[in-house]
Amino acid sequence: MGCSSCGNGRSGGCKGGSCGSGCNRLEVFDWLADLPVADNRDRCKVIEVSFNHGSRKDFYRNETNHVLYKGDMVAVEGVNGFDVGQVSLSGELVRLQLKKKKKAENDPEFKRVLRPASDVDIAKWKETKAREKEVLIKSRAIARDLKLDMKVSEVEIQADARKATFFYIADERVDFRELIKVYASEFKVKVEMRQIGARQEAGKIGGIGTSGRELCCSTWMTDFKSVNTNAARYQNLSINQTKLSGQCGRLKCCLNFELDTYLDALQYFPENADTLETARGKAFLVKKDIFRNLMWYSTSESTKYYPLSIETVKDILEQNKKGIKPETFETVEIVSEKPKEMEAEYIDVVGQISLRSLERTSRKRRAREKAKTAEAVSDKKEQRQMKQKHQGGGKQKSQGGQKNRNKNRNKRPGGQ
Repeated sequence: MGCSSCGNGRSGGCKGGSCGSGCNRLEVFDWLADLPVADNRDRCKVIEVSFNHGSRKDFYRNETNHVLYKGDMVAVEGVNGFDVGQVSLSGELVRLQLKKKKKAENDPEFKRVLRPASDVDIAKWKETKAREKEVLIKSRAIARDLKLDMKVSEVEIQADARKATFFYIADERVDFRELIKVYASEFKVKVEMRQIGARQEAGKIGGIGTSGRELCCSTWMTDFKSVNTNAARYQNLSINQTKLSGQCGRLKCCLNFELDTYLDALQYFPENADTLETARGKAFLVKKDIFRNLMWYSTSESTKYYPLSIETVKDILEQNKKGIKPETFETVEIVSEKPKEMEAEYIDVVGQISLRSLERTSRKRRAREKAKTAEAVSDKKEQRQMKQKHQGGGKQKSQGGQKNRNKNRNKRPGGQ
């Protein structure tokens, strides 16, 4: 049973809600799942199937009479056998995807869906998937022994274990003739070598980016556009390779996300405005602030930056064309209003103890302890005084008794 955000309850659905079952990479929400179809013959005969946790997707012709929904496991036609995948899209949304990728619904290159995956198919598929990690380690060792300048990043084995696809990264051309022979004899499979780039490898491996979220290439990005340093320059970013590079070692794809907004804003800024002629000398452009529509200039006389509006810069450029050098700049006053520091107010809605009440309690406790300490000191002092007083009275009493004894002894006859 799917979560509450699923299109229907007949399959696993998107599995992206609170059900805790998790989602595949590059998951798509089928927002046309409940679209009513008048005739079954009008239903789209093509489905999209994902493999290897969504890292690879492909279209298959559904020629069987089974009605397949998103999340169903199916056995599809493979190389000299079959493969097992999960239905990622079905129904009318597949038609939109085919139109987007410029493919026809009756394309003969599409392979067929054989049947819904049985328990035997799934057991065989799980057994094959358990071998992939071991095969990956051995394949890397073999490539290293053959001294090939390449890196095997991922291995995907077909469900019936008749074919294995090795995804690798290499900067130069690699001779695979000996490697394929060793792989085929070692793993007893049909070998296919497929080269990928650094961005594709990061998408397959996954990870956490500098934003604290999962990498875009492993979650929702399906195609990778070229990124160059001009995108950083347009956005006034410092050309720092360590900060601008992603986990793949290339420039971050997110540099292109806001590039169109910056380009639209920069079209209102004047061109050829790197230097301005003034009576004091030349002023050099430092940066452009598209959020405030300001251009910052500095002069050789001082290190101070002067914010100028776009209209002011255009006026100065027109004057320079006529040979006029303005005396001063009409700078824009930048007012930075600091927000007032407001003390956070907490509403005790669940009976929680506030910090102030804890402070009051601690002050009262310290006062009580101090009073107890003072009382104990005074008690000890009184006891000491009473003890000294008792000791002084006993001495006087013993001295008086001694005098009486001496008097009685003198009164006896013979002085005895």
